[in-house]
Amino acid sequence: MEIINEKFCSDCGNKINAKAEICPKCGVRQMAPPRNTDENKWLITLLLCWFFGVFGVHRFYNGHTGTGLIQLFTLGGCGIWALIDLIIIITGSFKDAEGNYIKQK
Repeated sequence: MEIINEKFCSDCGNKINAKAEICPKCGVRQMAPPRNTDENKWLITLLLCWFFGVFGVHRFYNGHTGTGLIQLFTLGGCGIWALIDLIIIITGSFKDAEGNYIKQK
């Protein structure tokens, strides 16, 4: 198995070390690699809603602490709110606190 430890400069195209932040040839700062997002966020959210939806745990997990507290104190709106959230999560329309959709990949 070959380990790739080189990449190309985004400006001049020179081969540089994969961990290099600045190209030694042209001095241009390289773009940071995309952050590794949680690929299982949809599944985790779905399972949290299924098992602990009446306590609003899925809301806390996605950063919605205000509505999570309301769900906690009302037991998920007597289960109705948790059921609606479950449907919204399954359809891929649920958003986290930053406004990103939580979808199955």
